[in-house]
Amino acid sequence: MTLDPLASPALRVFLADDHPIVLAGIKALVTADGALEVVGEAADGRTALRLATELKPDILILDISMPGLNGVKVAELLRTACPKCRILALTVHEDRGYLRQLLELGIAGYMLKRSAAEDLVHAIRAVAKGGLYLDPAVAEKAMGRTPVRADRPDSPEAVDLSDREIEVLRLTASGHSNKSMATELRIGVKTIETYKARAMEKLGFQTRVELVRYAVSKGWLASA
Repeated sequence: MTLDPLASPALRVFLADDHPIVLAGIKALVTADGALEVVGEAADGRTALRLATELKPDILILDISMPGLNGVKVAELLRTACPKCRILALTVHEDRGYLRQLLELGIAGYMLKRSAAEDLVHAIRAVAKGGLYLDPAVAEKAMGRTPVRADRPDSPEAVDLSDREIEVLRLTASGHSNKSMATELRIGVKTIETYKARAMEKLGFQTRVELVRYAVSKGWLASA
């Protein structure tokens, strides 16, 4: 078969799960889509970190409960080791603690394993496009705090953000690192940090969870 030279390259996907049956199932779902390519697999956290750092996949599908290093630690270390890699957590955990922790680390998606058969490929495509994917079953937990009233003087709704500040906040909420944002926007990392800090101060936000909640309410994210 002759390949179309104009066709988009396949998204490079790395899989990390310590259960062989689950890993095989995820691989089958991914490889069934011709636009996705599995470039590596790991059954423990240390191997996942090492291989993902070497292979630099576009997407890492990462189980949270991994031997050696758990998925939370892998996600944290990969932010530096492979800043362009978009991490999609695939887990059985529905509690807010894991979700909030991983959102603060900058993951691009959080999906429950029970949803994978129907929604995994959709989630991969969403995060690959720069969006944030949250499994509908856990999204409400991420957004769960009572919103600030818009008529208050210090309400986020009343804050005047510049176009560049909005752009930086949108990418931050979607899980992009400062380095990847600097590359995409063609400005320095220090400038990115300045825009982010200034915008977060204007909004009165301290965490990415607050920012994600705000970004979803503003329609900034290509979420589920």
